[in-house]
Amino acid sequence: MIWLAPASFLLDLLLGDPHGWPHPVIGIGRFIKRLELLLASVLNNRRLAGVLLALGTLTMTGLVTLGVLWFAAAIHPWVGYAATIWLGYTTLALRSLHLESRRVIRFLEQGRIEEARRALSLIVGRETSQLDEEGILRACIETVAENTSDGVIGPLFYLLLGGPVLAMLYKAANTLDSMVGYTDDQYREMGWASARFDDLVNLLPARLTGILMVLASFPLGLNPWAAAKIMLRDARKTSSPNAGFPEAATAGAIGIQLGGPAIYFGERVDKPTLGDADRRITIKSYRAAVRLMYATALLGLGLGLLMIWPCY
Repeated sequence: MIWLAPASFLLDLLLGDPHGWPHPVIGIGRFIKRLELLLASVLNNRRLAGVLLALGTLTMTGLVTLGVLWFAAAIHPWVGYAATIWLGYTTLALRSLHLESRRVIRFLEQGRIEEARRALSLIVGRETSQLDEEGILRACIETVAENTSDGVIGPLFYLLLGGPVLAMLYKAANTLDSMVGYTDDQYREMGWASARFDDLVNLLPARLTGILMVLASFPLGLNPWAAAKIMLRDARKTSSPNAGFPEAATAGAIGIQLGGPAIYFGERVDKPTLGDADRRITIKSYRAAVRLMYATALLGLGLGLLMIWPCY
């Protein structure tokens, strides 16, 4: 179904993620929470519990997705097509990422920094209550850059490779990592399997995102040479084996420096810096990052379709 990815992509651009609409990821999150509590209550070995949590979540996600597709197709082929597109669409977060980050920027433009901090706290993991304007902008750009991989290119990659089932399994891996994949005392053992699996499934998408960002910088008038240079130089500095690639490419393309100290769960974390501080981070920098996100997504979709076209 070569039409699946472009149809899902277009639907995401048109609708984004309307509040109040049913979303599979919400269901996955609720299942993770309940299974986590159950396993923690019956198993003393938290690492084993974490492995079973990851396996159980992935298995249930795959079975439910297959069940929905089968049931929809049994009603009528067109209902099956609609369900396939809807499931594919829900794995993408391009439009919603733009809208949620733009909400933060609009508060900044209005001088409402407290509202900007609160809005930012909904889309990043760090503490935002003490961030100044530049810190808010840096965090916004970092989440746009990282989620260009996690929320756009990654799902597209798996959607093109294996349809909505594989894309939904990818989202389940992301959700597991975001809920339990921490290194604090509570989740160091319980979240180990989820964090490692998420690292694994993002190895190719993250690097592909960085390469696509370099290519997308050409038509946008950004700096593709610096994007490639900074990505090669700084991408492996981060504790994550994947997040550094899109973030470093974005920093180089725009000519700014990302990373640096941040507060997580009350503790200061000295994250490595990515890029050179050639320019001060401004709202213009954020807008350049958003343009880069859209161009990277379109380029990724186009190249992906070209690669799978001979299979149809």
